Amino acid sequence: MWDMHLHSTFSADGKAAPEEQIRQAISLGLDGICFTDHCDYDYPPNPDGTPSKNWELDIPPYLKKITECKYEFIGEIEICCGVELGLQPHLADRLKTLLRNTQFDFVIGSSHLAHGMDVYFPQYYERRSEREAYEEYFTSILENLEAFDDFDVYGHLDYVVRYGPHRNENYSYAAYADILDEILKKLVWLGKGLELNTAGFKYGLGHPHPTEDILRRYRELGGEIITTGSDAHETKHLGNDFDKAAAILKDCGFEYYTIFRDRNPAFVRL
Repeated sequence: MWDMHLHSTFSADGKAAPEEQIRQAISLGLDGICFTDHCDYDYPPNPDGTPSKNWELDIPPYLKKITECKYEFIGEIEICCGVELGLQPHLADRLKTLLRNTQFDFVIGSSHLAHGMDVYFPQYYERRSEREAYEEYFTSILENLEAFDDFDVYGHLDYVVRYGPHRNENYSYAAYADILDEILKKLVWLGKGLELNTAGFKYGLGHPHPTEDILRRYRELGGEIITTGSDAHETKHLGNDFDKAAAILKDCGFEYYTIFRDRNPAFVRL
């Protein structure tokens, strides 16, 4: 399989150089990989007022390095160069300009913030119920989809449950079906994909992002584009739980998973 979501030291939280990730992918026997380092503009300060990490991708050296790696490892593994964009509605024009002027193989649209608040921090969940916090996160995804759709798949759709007070103890597709169906129908209508992000297992949730029921519902609604990604920020997580990923996709009704080259989808039989 391909790992279509991984990070390197070009991401602010990356812990492995591109060459390290590539060698690990080769040792695992992966068919291919796509680097999708973070590019999050206008990131808020930390809750204590200190500056956040610099999430703005330094694109020229990133493209240069990944292109060099493509040739260095030719014949050993196929390597693509993508990006994980942090979406916020007011960034739509800036992101459109970025993609118009930069050639990526693959673009993940992701939500790390909800209305300018980082859902990673406990402060996001203060003075509201967990349900209200999750619903606000999903509402912000709908707002992103209204403002911007120049991406290929939406990443880790229920990312917020990693960090909630009770994480996914009270969370399910059924509990949030109304708003999740709005998101899924919009993605299908736009011709956009989802990713099966195996990091949910790493975080002890027992499920991928999004959960199996959401993946199944996306397929029922006519969704066909599904990528697999570990969201690895270091080599030990590359390709994590991909044996589970293939089985989950088949169980959810998918016969193929998707890879992207030059922003064009290609379907690979499971």
